[in-house]
Amino acid sequence: MKLFILRHGAAGQRNLRKYPNDAARPLTSAGKRETLRVARRLFKEKVEFDQIISSPFIRARQTAEIVAEVYTRDVRLTPHLTPDGSMRELVKYVNRTCKDADSVVLVGHEPYLSTLISVLISGKEGANIRLKKAGMVKMDVESLRFGRCARLDWLLTPRQLGA
Repeated sequence: MKLFILRHGAAGQRNLRKYPNDAARPLTSAGKRETLRVARRLFKEKVEFDQIISSPFIRARQTAEIVAEVYTRDVRLTPHLTPDGSMRELVKYVNRTCKDADSVVLVGHEPYLSTLISVLISGKEGANIRLKKAGMVKMDVESLRFGRCARLDWLLTPRQLGA
């Protein structure tokens, strides 16, 4: 399986008065434009996604929906991709819901995503990975499990993706 990890695009600043619930912070206009440019570039380069799975937080969901619109795919939401989600449960969820998928994209948040990437490529947390907003990682996975099971193929910033 090809496993893609996409960090949500630029979102509004944390502001307890405006967004008392951090899950409600949306993408900014610039974040939406940048995400759309990234999605279009990936599509143009024939990067394929069979499944799109996202955190239900608004900024991640909006990012996933932009990608889904370009790819004419549906988005599945899971709490396992939220900042406090369980990576072990995420792996179980992906294995259960994406059995026949050749390529899956997961959309979420930092530092959760960098930690997940670290665990999947090294078996340990703590690899010094920096995933920028609207940045993407591609990994090749023989059999997805929590622990070392993936090879990092590439990590690209939005700028490198043409945004």
